[in-house]
Amino acid sequence: MKLATAILLVGLGTSAAVAQPVPAGFVYLRDIDPTIIQDMRYATANNFVGRVLNGYEAGECIVTRRVGAALKRVQQDLKPRGLSLKVYDCYRPQRAVDDMYAWAQDGSEMPAQRRYNPRMRKADLFRLGYIAKHSGHSTGKAVDLTLVQLPVSKVAPFDPKADYGDCTESQHRRAPDSSVDMGAGYDCSDEKAHTGSKVITPQQRKWRETLVSAMARQGFSNFRLEWWHFSLPGPGNATFDFPVAKR
Repeated sequence: MKLATAILLVGLGTSAAVAQPVPAGFVYLRDIDPTIIQDMRYATANNFVGRVLNGYEAGECIVTRRVGAALKRVQQDLKPRGLSLKVYDCYRPQRAVDDMYAWAQDGSEMPAQRRYNPRMRKADLFRLGYIAKHSGHSTGKAVDLTLVQLPVSKVAPFDPKADYGDCTESQHRRAPDSSVDMGAGYDCSDEKAHTGSKVITPQQRKWRETLVSAMARQGFSNFRLEWWHFSLPGPGNATFDFPVAKR
């Protein structure tokens, strides 16, 4: 009897450790709209740093409840058009922001990193505004996302050893992604990734305009240097550093 009780207590303790609640006002996007596709890059090696960033214990999108509700409305607007949102990053712990900044300042230039900033040194990313010491993502009010045509096309899994083209090359040369062709890959630090870039095709521009307008209808603002980055203005500008844990 005592052994059974002890086992039960241990089990309860383990569950509590895994299922730590997020702070008040934050939600897991899956609980708001499970139809929104998630491809959480910083919980994998498929990102410009080439490894999992500090604070990402799981590939889950966490946002404020207000942002989650707005994203659900965007998704409802897109679905009749045969489209879906796909999120790359949502809430970002401050420790991950610090990790990015330290990486940009370490003086090491790696071949894989050139896929994301082919025309500049990574030390320039901070000076030019691509990396900062503080991020709106840490407030839970910013998201990185794209569009996917439904039904979702199957693509090959990311291979960290593959010789992919850089983020400005044609879509078939870049790392595999099920999204529409926006003219530059996610997290591309290049003029071609600027939302209003003049060096993309009419179809690529149309896709960007479709995303920006769908997000704008629900109050989101786009960051001009990154076609994928959107934030929802409003109250709640405090930054957080809780880890992205399993839902």
